[in-house]
Amino acid sequence: MRRYFGTDGVRGVVGESLTGQLVARLGRAAVLADGARRVFVGRDTRASGVELEAALAAGIASAGATAVLGGVLPTAAVALGALDLGIAITASHNPPAYNGVKFFNGDGGKLSDGQEERIEALLDGWLPAREPAGAAGEPANGAAERYLDHVLGAFGADLGGLRLVVDSANGAYAGLAPRGFARLGAEVYAIGDAPDGSNINSGCGAGDTALLRETVLARGADLGIAFDGDGDRIACIDERGQLVDGDGILAILALHLGVELVCVTQMTNLGFHALMASRGIRVVTTDVGDRHVLEALLREGGVLGGEQSGHVIYLDGHVSGDGLTAGLLLCAALRGRPLSEAAAVLERYPQAQQNVQVVSKELTPVLLEAVARLSAELDGSGRVLVRPSGTEPLVRVLVETRSAARAREACGMMASLVQSELG
Repeated sequence: MRRYFGTDGVRGVVGESLTGQLVARLGRAAVLADGARRVFVGRDTRASGVELEAALAAGIASAGATAVLGGVLPTAAVALGALDLGIAITASHNPPAYNGVKFFNGDGGKLSDGQEERIEALLDGWLPAREPAGAAGEPANGAAERYLDHVLGAFGADLGGLRLVVDSANGAYAGLAPRGFARLGAEVYAIGDAPDGSNINSGCGAGDTALLRETVLARGADLGIAFDGDGDRIACIDERGQLVDGDGILAILALHLGVELVCVTQMTNLGFHALMASRGIRVVTTDVGDRHVLEALLREGGVLGGEQSGHVIYLDGHVSGDGLTAGLLLCAALRGRPLSEAAAVLERYPQAQQNVQVVSKELTPVLLEAVARLSAELDGSGRVLVRPSGTEPLVRVLVETRSAARAREACGMMASLVQSELG
């Protein structure tokens, strides 16, 4: 049982569950667990990232290794640039008060459970000063531009005539993603493109697409693309103002790329499974978390996978999930079609979801029994998922059936039970 690691790295509210001391200890422990000599480090645009970067570099240096500092970078750039290790200081889609630490091995993949457990086992062996002194590290000048050149070269296509709204979530893609699409010929209008250290994911980005929808409709754009704070998630708005989530994007890409296999998580809509089956595409389902999808792709020899939440992984020329790569592939897949037309290939089962604020995330026997009972009632015509969040004090409830009314009713009942048991 891991104490610090969640679904994707270590994450928490800065100054509370996530401190400079803890980040320094994580840096030291990661080096000792892996025997790393050089560690590539990037961060998102949170104000806390500067202090935590210094603490991380101090911890890395205390173990005899060198931190190579890339500055503000999308998480995918850290994966691509990983040396003996890669570490991204980011809380991804979480609010500005959060931050976190994501780890990559030397090949750019996520750490295994065993590697995370080894890091945790080494955490308590060293206690830095109350405020760890920052080590200067070694600058990696131009890392963002090298990343952009690589992605455009590997996945770019002629986007001339495309009218595009790009929402960078005031995060790591600010300036970078809009410039990339423009270099390929698209007419780009940028929003969420003015980070100030405290506005990442605030009223913008993949987690809140209201502003993107409003802007797409107001400007008559062909589509809108939103990233989250560190750029590893993507959400889209079509020309009619409708959301196209990770399931829709994956469906379009799977058919366009002609893959034989796609890896998804248990949150993926049952309609996606039906579509893939009708086209002879095998689907492998994993636990929630893009690292589980990546592990499955490597194990099965696949190249495409992702999550309903917007993580999209394409391994032909890349090593991890990447929002910009997903956006470029999607634009190429449209081939002059409206996004609404391309997305219509996926006929969804109605879903109802609620996030419940909780004190404890350990599911009780009462909850487990209720899930089993409802699953039996659905009897193959739908499903129910109740799972703790790996990054926030939440339990997430999802019910999916052929009846939207039934899904809403059952989801409300389960959410109320979660609240009474764990809230």
